[in-house]
Amino acid sequence: MTVDELVRAAAEGGEDAFAELVRLHEKRVYNLTLRLCGNPEDAADAAQEAFLSAWKGLPAFRRESEFSTWLYRLASNASIDLLRRSGRRRETSLDGGEAPIDAAGNGPSLQERLEGAEVREAVTAGMAQLSDSHRQALVLRELQELSYEEIAAVLEVDLGTVKSRISRARSSLRKILLKNGNLSGYLPSKPTVETREGGGRL
Repeated sequence: MTVDELVRAAAEGGEDAFAELVRLHEKRVYNLTLRLCGNPEDAADAAQEAFLSAWKGLPAFRRESEFSTWLYRLASNASIDLLRRSGRRRETSLDGGEAPIDAAGNGPSLQERLEGAEVREAVTAGMAQLSDSHRQALVLRELQELSYEEIAAVLEVDLGTVKSRISRARSSLRKILLKNGNLSGYLPSKPTVETREGGGRL
């Protein structure tokens, strides 16, 4: 069955169809909630809340956007709501796994690994100081690698607002890192559309 077929079946009460939708999307949903919540326990709770909201909301889902886009919106909102309710400090997880140290010299050295850890810690602390709206947009763009159009759909804002939030988030994060003396003014980033087209970097 296609995703659309599974969505239709699940909207009609098909538990097996919904279980398959969960299986197809749970990894990316958890990845998003982990990056927004910053720890596995909160991330798991937010992901579970998102899927519960999806199950309850499917009968009213009008399919004006992709199911995955709608689900990311639920996951993003669940993460922010959880942090607000708990009053916990926002911490964005940047971990995506590290390459092992290669004793033969083909992999990253211990010094490189330590420097990489310092960079992640500095960016994590900096992103914790961003507003929720800026942080959401930056995580969806830089870590989830969604397009501007996809982010606009997830956050339910227009394209101009998405671009403005990401630009301001990048600027704020850079200022925070410079103020704290981190990275000597350089903030590495995954390639973005702007970079590939010859524009700026984060």
